[in-house]
Amino acid sequence: LNTGYRARISGETDFPCIYGERVGLGRSYVRQKALDYSDWVIGLREGRNYVSDGKSHLIDFRVNQVEMGPGGEVKLASAGQVKVTAKVAALLDETQNAEIRNRRYDQKPYWDVERSRIGITNRVPVELVVNGQVVATKEVAADGQVRDLSFDVAVARSSWVALRILPSSHTNPVWVMVGDKPVRASRKSAEWCLAAVDRCYQQKVGRVRLEERGEMERAYEHARQAYRRLIAESTID
Repeated sequence: LNTGYRARISGETDFPCIYGERVGLGRSYVRQKALDYSDWVIGLREGRNYVSDGKSHLIDFRVNQVEMGPGGEVKLASAGQVKVTAKVAALLDETQNAEIRNRRYDQKPYWDVERSRIGITNRVPVELVVNGQVVATKEVAADGQVRDLSFDVAVARSSWVALRILPSSHTNPVWVMVGDKPVRASRKSAEWCLAAVDRCYQQKVGRVRLEERGEMERAYEHARQAYRRLIAESTID
């Protein structure tokens, strides 16, 4: 996202590679136009969904009344302020589960609203994310009630904007385009992508027959050149 690519987020379980207990631990909640499976799948592709462990929800997320998905773009002629709105809900047990809360992020359960709990309260933080950075936070009671929430945020350059309750739920982004400039939010992100391409190449090249490597080499070099261009165009570290 920080390099301008409009990737979509979706919930999944990767059963049984991550969890062997059951499927459905990572969920996608799609804003549907029709109540059928085809529209649900199209909604995933279009990015009109948020993901959640099922214990917190970020409903009707909008930026200047623009929703996620097709046309999910706010245009500003110059740097300015936007209004972010959503209906938010979360549900925590009355007592803290310290065993879950105190685990590292690389230990199961990776996504669980218990890990979002603020201290021993029944409150969780809703974070406004702009270009991968938290720029504002509001606390809400995790009592299962749906509440309206809003943020006013200044946007200085073309950016992607999302809401999250970490690590329980996260929306797809809405893009705020300033002066019709592309999103180039982080040189480090572009450099990370380039390094990831090289790392993936190193892991795969030994498994490809020598006579079949020509197309592979061309594809990987195409990706490298794309990220080198994005690195050169990025003025923000």
